[in-house]
Amino acid sequence: MKNFTINNIWVPLLIILISLASCNRDNKAPLNTISFPIKEGLEVFKSNKVYDGLILVNDASANRVYLMDKTTNILHEWDLNGKRLGNDAFLLNDGRLLAMFESENPKLTLGGFGGIISLLDKNGTVEWSYEYSNENQIAHHDAEMLPNGNILFLSWEKKSIEQANQIGFSAGTEIIYDAIIEINPETNEIVWEWHMWDHLIQDYDQTKENFGDVLANPRLIDINYLEVENSTGDVSHANGIDYDSDNDLIYLSVNYYSEVWVIDHSTTALQARTNIGGNKNVGGNLVYRFGNPSAYKNEKGIRLFDRNHHPNLLSGEKKGNILVYSNGLNAEQSTVYELEIPNNMPLASSQNNEPKIIWNFTDTELFSGRVSGADLLPNGNRIITEGDFGFWEVSESGEILWRYTTTGFFWRGYHYNKTDIAIKNLDLKID
Repeated sequence: MKNFTINNIWVPLLIILISLASCNRDNKAPLNTISFPIKEGLEVFKSNKVYDGLILVNDASANRVYLMDKTTNILHEWDLNGKRLGNDAFLLNDGRLLAMFESENPKLTLGGFGGIISLLDKNGTVEWSYEYSNENQIAHHDAEMLPNGNILFLSWEKKSIEQANQIGFSAGTEIIYDAIIEINPETNEIVWEWHMWDHLIQDYDQTKENFGDVLANPRLIDINYLEVENSTGDVSHANGIDYDSDNDLIYLSVNYYSEVWVIDHSTTALQARTNIGGNKNVGGNLVYRFGNPSAYKNEKGIRLFDRNHHPNLLSGEKKGNILVYSNGLNAEQSTVYELEIPNNMPLASSQNNEPKIIWNFTDTELFSGRVSGADLLPNGNRIITEGDFGFWEVSESGEILWRYTTTGFFWRGYHYNKTDIAIKNLDLKID
């Protein structure tokens, strides 16, 4: 047997090998032990970089809510007992599901309507339910549990042609606009509300209410922006909310304006109808808006969004940033943005008020003109929901790591760690 000694020739080679081995490790991620099966629609491009987590899937086309792993194995599914999803379903820390369902006899049936907000246990048993649906109002799309146990949800509200004409609406139809409602589920009392109707401006008819220049008043909403015209009078079509508990602010994704609006939740319900009061002292006027400066006739700043969904505020090291899915309707190519919200939230006429782009991802094969969203994983990867087709996982550097293409209509995919308290409270057996 020959004696083997390490000399100066071998030392650099050993260093390179050690370095290469360490590149495949991420201290923020669990060691990857996923064994990927061959399944229809499942593509794995960089298996060693796929984060070993779970996805809560909302499939509105099939009225299914289930938890799956990255092998697409379903670990738990909620029995919805025939109820039809009104889009959002979100797993709370206590193991309950907060979900929007469709009313049985809705009067307003725009795409994304709901009408019923419910809390379900892990078996699908309804523990609490509240219906908000009548001739002129209906809950829709999204709901959010607040730290105090109250629930925020979106509402559409309808006004007559006469009322729409009086405020200077140019379309000559009824008008359907957005509101945000907060309810206490212990008492079913509405404790706070914000209405777009109270914060309008128009330069169409100086003889009507709200006449003025939106460029000079960017905290107000131009009711005649009307990039999307339709006979229903649906002018805004908001589709998502998120809540910043540190600053008591609500982020509202407004699809037909291609913007995210920021609203001060620290106001009283009365102040929310005015332009004074609250921590920001603008009442219910917009604290900030971004994504489409043309919506308030601002020629400064670059437009980012062409329809948008899922305003997803980040936490931890990323606190202060937000993920937004831009559907890219006209280009037929979607983009996910991570944006840094400026601390001072500038909103002044004729200046660039847009947030800084921290990260973005697009691909010629990424396109869904409706729903969709993105979530950040602990190792920096992102899960992207391509609403009409399925899910992607991409890295911080933009590598496509994993993709699952399947039939469905996917509202969003929410990431959960296997060790999250919400998952533990489902009493699942997970390796």
